[in-house]
Amino acid sequence: MKLYRTTQGNYLQHEGRHYQITGHSWDELITREDLHRYCQQIAANSAEMPAFASSAVLAPVVSQEVWAAGVTYYRSRSARIEESKDAGGGDFYDRVYSAPRPEIFFKATGRRVVPHQQTVRIRSDAKWSVPEPELTLLISPQGSILGYTIGNDMSSRDIEGENPLYLPQAKLYDGSCALGPCVYVAEHPLPRTTEIHIEIQRAHQVVFTGSTSLAEIKREFTQLVEFLYRDNSFPQGAFLMTGTGVVPPDTFTLASGDRIAITIEPIGQLVNSVA
Repeated sequence: MKLYRTTQGNYLQHEGRHYQITGHSWDELITREDLHRYCQQIAANSAEMPAFASSAVLAPVVSQEVWAAGVTYYRSRSARIEESKDAGGGDFYDRVYSAPRPEIFFKATGRRVVPHQQTVRIRSDAKWSVPEPELTLLISPQGSILGYTIGNDMSSRDIEGENPLYLPQAKLYDGSCALGPCVYVAEHPLPRTTEIHIEIQRAHQVVFTGSTSLAEIKREFTQLVEFLYRDNSFPQGAFLMTGTGVVPPDTFTLASGDRIAITIEPIGQLVNSVA
């Protein structure tokens, strides 16, 4: 089951049918501890509605904060070591990868999140920028994983590589985070075989493609959530990007006009252009 926030209201999509959900704000809807059961009730007891226009889809976030976990995949660890070696961080990320405590950092407020089919940005003072395709968790105020969406963690690799203390500047700026197109609500966790695929086009030509799966991730999602919620409260819930296992080669950097498509089934596809 998929929940969509749109300019026409909140919708549930289930088995090819659409149902409008009224009487709840988006914040109220997606923070229900019984979200999956409630979606089942909507599908069983509501009248089917016409499908909404794809151009009406908004980012699935209002008051929630977006956080991110890093160095959760081996490939990500290797890339971060390579980018920071000249700054003396050659073993810095290797130690993070193997440490009990994960790397977790703040990524975006709701107003900064870019929706499906809208433009993400390259930081103006960066020379080496990449998208990072990430499965993103929807977490309740109580710390339960309620659903999943697709995330694009835009990153300025040269800025972070210059000094690990520059991570906030490399990760957090206007247009640096995209989420969507929906929240996928499932009764059971996504299987480890779930694949994450990214394709980047430039002038209608594919310039990079890559894939990974959840089987490659080192950290358990429940562990990431537990660390995020230590001494932190999230009255409207939170979104947590779970890291990337797909990194373009060091010779690649994004350019204005590029098209980024991230696919995670059964969630769908998040598509953004680069400003």
